[in-house]
Amino acid sequence: MAEPKRTWSSISRAGARGLVAAMAMTGSRTVAAGIAPGERTPPEAIVEKQAPYLFSRLEKHQREAVTELLHWVYGAGGGLAFGLLPARIRRFPGTGVVYGLTFWLGFEMGIAPMLGIEQVKHRKVLWRVVIALDHVLYGVVVAGRLAPEPAIDGDRAEGEGEGDD
Repeated sequence: MAEPKRTWSSISRAGARGLVAAMAMTGSRTVAAGIAPGERTPPEAIVEKQAPYLFSRLEKHQREAVTELLHWVYGAGGGLAFGLLPARIRRFPGTGVVYGLTFWLGFEMGIAPMLGIEQVKHRKVLWRVVIALDHVLYGVVVAGRLAPEPAIDGDRAEGEGEGDD
């Protein structure tokens, strides 16, 4: 069976799912804050470390809003990146989970050390489990596993016989 062609429509839908997934993570992080008070989320840690002067001028509620908006933009970008993966990879049932965990591990093992964010070295196991589950949620939503898209005749006809690699 021929791979469907990637279209701007399918890529933008993946970006929208990334945005919604990042928003869903906001809710799960509220729960995480209750489980492990005092821990900073990755977006908070990045903003505190990389832009303290810029954000110190803002009131606390404004800093929180800007931090969350940056997280949502990052999540939407991650969704767009997922949409660029070949269809044969995106179609695999476990891809979303692997993608979400890879995003988290990329931060923990790559971005955080590169930015000098030390807190990741001292996290409690429970916090790591909650954040890992948070990113599993992200991946499942980005992959469209919670609400799979029905085949759209226009997309199917447009992609017939064309590969996306």
